[in-house]
Amino acid sequence: MTEQIEQVERPGSLAAVVREIEAHASAAGWDAPEQLFALVSTADLVRAEPELAQALGLDPATADGVTPVEQESLPPGQALEDVLAGIAWPAAVAGAAAVAERLVLPPGADADVPEDPAEAREYAARHPDRQEVRMVAAVLRTGETACAMRLRSHDADDLVLTGPDLVPQLLTLLHATLDPEDTPDE
Repeated sequence: MTEQIEQVERPGSLAAVVREIEAHASAAGWDAPEQLFALVSTADLVRAEPELAQALGLDPATADGVTPVEQESLPPGQALEDVLAGIAWPAAVAGAAAVAERLVLPPGADADVPEDPAEAREYAARHPDRQEVRMVAAVLRTGETACAMRLRSHDADDLVLTGPDLVPQLLTLLHATLDPEDTPDE
């Protein structure tokens, strides 16, 4: 039997922000479009937008961590992975987060996945042991990462899986958007 350990996350920490983003996505329901968030320093946000800070109940004296800022919808028909390949966040952005829903196959099923992407999607959609998951991945320029994953078949707040590296490929793509070597000079 697996024992569940309750973790206390400080407000504004990356793990807490990932849980907040996952709860926001969960409130919208399943089959939602992919989402992208800029993560900004809460202290910088409070200084730059005092009215917003007041409306959110943020105390300028204790504001720390990061705050997610939801970005515009992704272009229709464009995959999150392709969008991320073309993004370079400015230095004022402390990190980035993404939300995506995917079909996950059980171990061993990948040997039978067709090479063609369209056929692979069809294969996954028809596989009897597929699982639908909502993934949230976030990275900071400091290298810190956090992830959350909710299974559609176990859709309960207390069953959301969390950890620093649950979605390694998405974390890699998000890190690349923060790479200063890839960021154009302003």
